[in-house]
Amino acid sequence: MGQQYSINWSKIAGGGGTSTGGTYQVSGTIGQPDAGGPMTNGQYSLIGGFWSVITAIQTAGAPLLKITLNPQLSTVTVSWPASATNFVLQQNFDLTTPNWVTSGLPVTTNGAIESVTISPPTGNLFLRLKQ
Repeated sequence: MGQQYSINWSKIAGGGGTSTGGTYQVSGTIGQPDAGGPMTNGQYSLIGGFWSVITAIQTAGAPLLKITLNPQLSTVTVSWPASATNFVLQQNFDLTTPNWVTSGLPVTTNGAIESVTISPPTGNLFLRLKQ
């Protein structure tokens, strides 16, 4: 008979999902690390941390930004209408500061759509279109 494995603690957190490999499965979410470091047993280790996020901030009157996940490439594409010629893509890593700067990401035009493709950074990246 097989052994039962369990993680005997919990925390309030959001998101999450299930990861399965072979005969093993874990469900939940990983958040801020708990005191004491990683949980390790044999060849398995579980380390907590923060989820990073790429977020489009809608600016009043600006065209809508669209975010598309490309899971096979581990990238996201942020796109907007090419007709938004009076707008510039800006970025900020911290919404508690007014440090919006023009994004240096290369813009691709595909017909009526302009876009940037991003390999998700560690931490936060906020994008907006600004006139």
